[in-house]
Amino acid sequence: MIRKVEISNVDTAKLPVLSNEEKDELFIKIKQGDTKAREVFINGNLRLVLSILQRFASRTNNLDDLFQVGCVGLIKAIDNFDLTLNVQFSTYAVPMIIGEIKRYLRDNNPIRVSRSIRDLAYKSLQAREKLTKELNKEPTIEQIAKEVGVGREEIVCSFEAIQDPISLQEPIYSDGAENLYIMDQVKDTKNTDERWADTLTIGEAMKKLNDREKMIITKRFFDGRTQMEVADEIGISQAQVSRLEKDAIYRIRKLYK
Repeated sequence: MIRKVEISNVDTAKLPVLSNEEKDELFIKIKQGDTKAREVFINGNLRLVLSILQRFASRTNNLDDLFQVGCVGLIKAIDNFDLTLNVQFSTYAVPMIIGEIKRYLRDNNPIRVSRSIRDLAYKSLQAREKLTKELNKEPTIEQIAKEVGVGREEIVCSFEAIQDPISLQEPIYSDGAENLYIMDQVKDTKNTDERWADTLTIGEAMKKLNDREKMIITKRFFDGRTQMEVADEIGISQAQVSRLEKDAIYRIRKLYK
């Protein structure tokens, strides 16, 4: 949870909160060109940026940059807000702040996706939302493709292209002592015996392992099984398989040194 974000040496935890009446009064002054009222209004709504920022905290290590991007969205919302809309400012501002943050994350994604594919993906998302309302259920890929006017494969490709990448080191389970990671769930089809047999020193190192460790290493790397599959076969928990596997690999590495 974000407790504190500092920007320009200001602790945002101490920022003021404006009432709706104060916001209305300040907006009238802002529309009249009062820069001081504008500054007060921005500072009074930075907590709104912080609350939105928490949704995206896991997608970047640089929260300061993301906070400033959110502030840009806030300022755009202030510049475009119309008092005659008869809606609260926050209702209008939240989508603009979110949109600004999403554009920043998209444009700074380490995996570059062409503009045409991104545009198709967002057009398809709009079509999916429209069809969901019309059908009262999630539409199929075929229905979305027909609505957009492209092939099914193009829709699937565009959806996959805008997904956030996930690290193989992402933890998915913890029993308090050991963590299980995504890579532990991935079935290994390349590190089979054809590759391992080429290195006889590994075969020698395997002889130093106990029977259970040898069985786990064989099933994991020679047979390409997942940890869950190995756990089911030998009747222990996946966390135990993970721990034994790591111990065995550590011992093999020590023998290499």
